Amino acid sequence: MDLKLKGKTALVTGSSSGLGEAIVKMLAAEGAAVIVHGRNQERAERVANEINASGGNARTAIGDLTTDEGADAVAAAALQGGAIDILVNNAGATSHKSWGEASADDWLDIYNNNVVSYVRMIRRIVPQMKLLGWGRLVHIGGGLGIQPIKEQPHYNATLAARHNMSASLARQLKETGITSNVVSPGAIINPMVEEWLVNAAPKFGWGTDLEEIKYKAVQDLIPNDTGRFGKPEEIAGAVSYLCSNYADYISGAVIRVDGGTIRCL
Repeated sequence: MDLKLKGKTALVTGSSSGLGEAIVKMLAAEGAAVIVHGRNQERAERVANEINASGGNARTAIGDLTTDEGADAVAAAALQGGAIDILVNNAGATSHKSWGEASADDWLDIYNNNVVSYVRMIRRIVPQMKLLGWGRLVHIGGGLGIQPIKEQPHYNATLAARHNMSASLARQLKETGITSNVVSPGAIINPMVEEWLVNAAPKFGWGTDLEEIKYKAVQDLIPNDTGRFGKPEEIAGAVSYLCSNYADYISGAVIRVDGGTIRCL
């Protein structure tokens, strides 16, 4: 399926590794010119070089989005090559501190990382989208923003804020040709998660075979209707669809890609 992204330019924050890397590579494969963002020049250039070597069109924008100065630098570098049609807000931080461990400063820090950083890029990229009369804003949220757990309350709250912010923005952008949506991932497998699962397996009695460990971990920790972890490419697919013209009629939505982990309508 051709998502008709040729001629579009996409900035994906936090795309020098992990989920953001999968997203930026899929958008490039669909024909978009992409801007790889990160705080580390070497890692961002690795991703951009891999995209270019595969026949895509990629460049980098480096900066720390937790500061106004860093966001200014990223926006300036991104816009230097022309207008930005697509902004995927993905960069952020995680924290596993509990209610008793997370201080007020921890709450402020992760809110700045996970919410205000999104706002900084929205404020710098959306005005020129309005001049284009078309744009796509996709924000990466999470199931813990819908059904929070007792742990990491400050992190859970930032995901909920992202969902709320995106819907408010969709209302603000009414009839501009710009849409604002959230993709809400479930538990996604990656090398770091696999390493944690292998190390935790003896404690939980999950066995020694990696596939068995992953299956049993899903049953114990994140039961869902597919019986497995998600893959980064499955999140990237949802993001890419929302960036296309086929998603013109979707705005203010939360698209859950979680295998049915969240059990609500």
